[in-house]
Amino acid sequence: MTSIDLNADLGEGFGRWRLTDDEQLLTVVTSANVACGFHAGDAATMRRVCELAAGRGVRIGAQVSYRDLAGFGRRAMDVPPAELAAEVAYQIGALEVFARAAGSRVSYVKPHGALYNRLVRDEEQAGAVVEGVLLADAALPVLGLPGSRLLELAGKAGLPAVTEAFADRAYTDEGTLVPRGEDGAVLTDPQAVVERSVGLARLGRVVSRSGASVEVRARSLCLHGDTPGAVDLARRVREQLETSGVRVEAFA
Repeated sequence: MTSIDLNADLGEGFGRWRLTDDEQLLTVVTSANVACGFHAGDAATMRRVCELAAGRGVRIGAQVSYRDLAGFGRRAMDVPPAELAAEVAYQIGALEVFARAAGSRVSYVKPHGALYNRLVRDEEQAGAVVEGVLLADAALPVLGLPGSRLLELAGKAGLPAVTEAFADRAYTDEGTLVPRGEDGAVLTDPQAVVERSVGLARLGRVVSRSGASVEVRARSLCLHGDTPGAVDLARRVREQLETSGVRVEAFA
């Protein structure tokens, strides 16, 4: 039977402000990408989400980012490699405290936003992120875009490289994500998102923005938690995957 992991970005709040419905999304997903305080999240939020995830048996992942609270980690930044490596390790270590206190552990690492997109092609920044992961835990899987420099360097360093696809993002003919600033970068039709999810899980293919059929082999499927109706959409995706004969289970 075909299987796939469902992941979502959680804990993306700060203080009294909350962006994602963490409690409800944790009833659907199998892996939680928890914000580690650099693009969103704070100590209390990280602790709360780790406790909720551990209680439901959901794997906890460190969603590391550039230090960019004001821009939600979506602004391009130039960070020296040594500094970036240290900040990645710092974020993982912070989340690990709360994961272990909840009776779980950090099971993987996923970059966020501008950092995620840059690591598709930027070897220097990708190498810095890999170095940071190794500093924290030399056995941690790294989640990223198929064919990215990040996954290539992670594999060379002995870290498990896990491929990821996006249910609600538009793709280019090269299999990369259409930048968020461009029209149509985010899919808003729920049925289209559901159909795309099944196609990715069963066929390993996606229709690009130009209409081409593009191969995208992924072990994990990301469902964004900050879109309108995110919880209902996530439930529909999971239900349709299981109805289509796809087993939903964590990769880590």
